[in-house]
Amino acid sequence: MPRHNMTEAELARVDLAAIEKADRRHQRRSRWTALAFMSPALLLVGGMLLYPVFYNIWISFTKWRKFRGFDEWAGFGQYERLFANPNFETAVQNTFIWVIVSLVLPVALGLFIAVLLRGQRFEEVAKSIFFLPRVLAPTAIGVLWFYVYAPDGMLNAVLGLFSSQPVDIGWLYDDATVTGSVVVAYLWQTVGLAMVLLLLGLAALPSDPLEAAAVEGATAWQTFRHVTLPLLLPTILVVVILSVLAGFTVFDHIWVMAKDYPGKRTLSLTVYMYVEAFEKSSWAYASAIAVILGLVVLSVTWAQVILQDRIERLTK
Repeated sequence: MPRHNMTEAELARVDLAAIEKADRRHQRRSRWTALAFMSPALLLVGGMLLYPVFYNIWISFTKWRKFRGFDEWAGFGQYERLFANPNFETAVQNTFIWVIVSLVLPVALGLFIAVLLRGQRFEEVAKSIFFLPRVLAPTAIGVLWFYVYAPDGMLNAVLGLFSSQPVDIGWLYDDATVTGSVVVAYLWQTVGLAMVLLLLGLAALPSDPLEAAAVEGATAWQTFRHVTLPLLLPTILVVVILSVLAGFTVFDHIWVMAKDYPGKRTLSLTVYMYVEAFEKSSWAYASAIAVILGLVVLSVTWAQVILQDRIERLTK
């Protein structure tokens, strides 16, 4: 029907249909344009992240071997073998020890240092000094502290200055000291990042609650406990998440400093996985370890995200 013979209601419906059609065409064009721009990133993520993850999961259900590829379908055989191995229980226990250490010590020390440095004239210089180890490779840190802990290393030499006899302690060779020694080296590298993040959180705190606490005559400890700490909880939780993930995946420090010396004393899931894959060529078995580790990390991260969301709701 020609437009000049249409009523106003019919013209309105035709115009509305044309607008909706044009809008759908524009939305389709926008989606394809967005997909075109995202395709390099999607290919990179899919090829470098998602494909290896799913391929690793598939390998864990087979008897895949190096240079031979797929040999035989194993089902849950690798997982049954894994859970029956006492080394796996030891690795899990040591890994959670590392997670607890990574959660408590860097966060607590980072918060303590951040509160002490906040507002000081030498804050920027101190931040640079504390953060400097973070820019070094973990392997380099491990080598450095390996020589510090050596029987003829710097630590024993310093202790010898306060002793009437030469000190010859094998810090990395004794079950009683090896874990603490590696923890100190790890802490030396990681506390700087926690400190910087918490300093940023302190700098972003609103001034009104702090000023109100000062007017009410609150002490420094009361202000920190009842005002600063609750406002800083979202930042603290971010630091906790980063620290926990680092604790689950720590490898370089343990491998370089305490690979074989105490045996199972420092065996973590990452070290266990590496040994099974690259030293024993049990690739399918190592893939099962990686899957278990990935599931644990995802579960902990999911719980932390839920906790973070609840804390942010309470602090608003």
